Amino acid sequence: MGYDLHITRATDWAENDGREIPSQEWLELVREDPELSPDPGNGPFAASWATAAASEAGWFDWYEGNVYTTNPTKAAVAKMLALAISLAGRVQGDDGETYEREGDWRDRDL
Repeated sequence: MGYDLHITRATDWAENDGREIPSQEWLELVREDPELSPDPGNGPFAASWATAAASEAGWFDWYEGNVYTTNPTKAAVAKMLALAISLAGRVQGDDGETYEREGDWRDRDL
């Protein structure tokens, strides 16, 4: 079982009615970001994230108005923070905690 981080515009990522990030806005950002690539093999809204260090690469996906990833590295958290700015959102964990800096994330043993 993994721990998800979400980019959301809501106070609580799980209760985002009326504060959703539109899927088309997410897909436009994926197309514009040179580090992101559409990954239709993993779903219509999935995106692979490529970095210079292969160990830091990852993925992001959109679901019900939020963008998320599971068990991110600190580098992926930094990328999420940058994406959140572009999407006028914020990064929030499954338990409702928010992240404002890469250093806020502590790797979890899940």
